[in-house]
Amino acid sequence: MAIEFAHSPLLTFAIGLTLVVLLLVVWDLPAFVGLAIAAFSVGVVNAVFVPEFTLGQAATQTATAFGNGMAGIGIPILMAAIVGKSMLESGSAQRIVRGFQSLVGKNNSEFALWGSSTVLAIPVFFDSVFYLLAPLARSMRARMGKNYALYIVAVGAGGATAHVFIPPTPGPLAVASEIGVDLGITMLIGVAVAIPSATMSGLVYGHWINNRLDIPLRDSMGTTKEELEERASRSAESLPGVLESIAPIVLAVVLVSSLTLVNALESFYPALANVTPVVTFIGDKNVALTIAAIAAALTYLRWSNLSRSEWEGELTEALKSGGNIAAITAMGGAFGALLAASGIGPYFADGLEGIGIGLLVTAWLIAAIVRIAQGSATAAMLTAAGIMAPLASQLAVHPVYLVMVIGAGGNICSWYNDSGFWLVKEIGGLTQTETLKTWTALTTIISITGLVSVLVLSTLFPLA
Repeated sequence: MAIEFAHSPLLTFAIGLTLVVLLLVVWDLPAFVGLAIAAFSVGVVNAVFVPEFTLGQAATQTATAFGNGMAGIGIPILMAAIVGKSMLESGSAQRIVRGFQSLVGKNNSEFALWGSSTVLAIPVFFDSVFYLLAPLARSMRARMGKNYALYIVAVGAGGATAHVFIPPTPGPLAVASEIGVDLGITMLIGVAVAIPSATMSGLVYGHWINNRLDIPLRDSMGTTKEELEERASRSAESLPGVLESIAPIVLAVVLVSSLTLVNALESFYPALANVTPVVTFIGDKNVALTIAAIAAALTYLRWSNLSRSEWEGELTEALKSGGNIAAITAMGGAFGALLAASGIGPYFADGLEGIGIGLLVTAWLIAAIVRIAQGSATAAMLTAAGIMAPLASQLAVHPVYLVMVIGAGGNICSWYNDSGFWLVKEIGGLTQTETLKTWTALTTIISITGLVSVLVLSTLFPLA
């Protein structure tokens, strides 16, 4: 038994978990350094126990995974840093916050953030939504002087829920394709599952944790708390107009959504193929956020008393902050990738495949355990989908419910090996403990509420 354990991915997982807690929590090393050491160490363990994994790969695969992570989030985070800095410093974020509060009431600001993030995350990746709405949450905290835990949970919950339940986001889209479920019914049931999940995690839990956790406003994304508080006290006349203020967010969402829309309609309107190359370019999140950053930065220049050289210096400071965030986020993903290389995902998936419980619960468990072990929600969902797809015909209910429980399981417990954990921590200006109590907790609540919702819906409306 001891020999089996020594040669199982469980040992790698235990070592990785111990190391990251020791380095980041006990020794309090800089996050990037601690995650790099943990990733390299997991690679060394893989070289000992994983066939065909060499010691050289412990270095090269860490670097490759880090590079892949930077390729995915490097430009968006850097441009998001400019968007955030510019919207906060110009007063654009305050103008939007005051507009929200005039619509829903000053004491109901969380509903505006929650609804916005949920809707925006359907056509736009979660990370892009968080980049755009986190500055609004920080501005609301500066204006209200409290409730930051509630605001950050509301933003995170809406985006994270849409990310795993509602196509055309990549995870549920890929799982529905793997299992062979129609996209229309997937979107319909996805919305039905997302609403209670987002409500429980973003509003119910948001209010509960907010009463127990007071998160102070800290320097983040190149903007100090003093600067935020100064902007919050400005008169309305000194702030940009509503349309100019919201332009960066609208531009990013419209551009990214255009690619999704054209892809969806091209089969019905073949002529759209002529504009596809252009839309593919401007709809890419790297380009879309660059355009949004330009719009935000120009508004910042117009509504500040800075010279061009001072303005350039402020944007450079924002890029320095964004570079650190991008590096930490990408290294968190690399740590998860090295854990995945140990075979931890298939190890748990194979172990659960033959358990004698319902197929829906089995699928949720497989996705959940793989997610906790290797960090990536999308990878966990695809792993579970590959295993469960051949068994879909055995379901007594519509297979769309299988898509939903896989999404629910894949969202559980985002922690140190998930790049999303570090993105929320760094952009939100949170400590590790605060991130665990807000972000990690809300992803777990989404997962459990999603499972319960699917079990209830599939009982009431089997659709078989």
